[in-house]
Amino acid sequence: ISFSPAFNVIHGGNAQGKTSLLEAILFATTSKSHRTSNESDLVAHEAEGFRIHLSAHRSDRTIQMDANVHHGAKRFKVNGIAQSRVSDILGKVNTVFFSPEDITLVKGSASQRRKFLDMELSQLHAPYLIALQQYRQVLKQRNELLRRHQSDTTLLEVWEEQLVQHGMVLIEKRTEFIEELTPLAVEAYHRIAGEECLTLQYLADVGASDDFTAVLEKARPTDIRRKVTTRGPHRDDIDFMIDGQPARSKASQGQ
Repeated sequence: ISFSPAFNVIHGGNAQGKTSLLEAILFATTSKSHRTSNESDLVAHEAEGFRIHLSAHRSDRTIQMDANVHHGAKRFKVNGIAQSRVSDILGKVNTVFFSPEDITLVKGSASQRRKFLDMELSQLHAPYLIALQQYRQVLKQRNELLRRHQSDTTLLEVWEEQLVQHGMVLIEKRTEFIEELTPLAVEAYHRIAGEECLTLQYLADVGASDDFTAVLEKARPTDIRRKVTTRGPHRDDIDFMIDGQPARSKASQGQ
């Protein structure tokens, strides 16, 4: 299928593949589906896998992207060159996908809103993606250490130093992103909903001006007792407010 460079409308009966077409574009550009994390759910019945070829025309160049899933293995190519890491395809073609399931961005858990932040920022800023990958790896190592019966304080301090290093990148970029997004979201909501006032707030577990190292040190006894890292950007959230009321609990489906 070839799209117009302007606005495109895809229409047809139920279960004809309209959403599957959009999902294919999303998968080829982000390696993710909007509805499942299990690639086997995307494979046609009795098929061994699938292949997607996408040609995208950017302002400065044309990009060819290939996604191939076969017997559970994912492989991607950009302009015919195999990508050693799935994350390397992010940002090559920026994609924004909106679907009915996205109501979970407001109504769902904080992890859904962090996923939104991470996906958008990973497409926009390569350093953010690197910091996110490093932060998750260090967080995993620290949590594994905490699960041991005897947590080594010296080792915890080593992991904490790296958590601070990578975590501050996440905090700063998320803060900037919400500050840039807020006026755009407020104006867009005003055009749709009239006089209702939308506000967004980034709820950073550790603020940009906080001493992240001191926060982790203070939380260490609690972390050892609970055997998990309780402070950091992996606990962040976004608050949506409509006319001063929390949208999560007060807003209607239409709002």
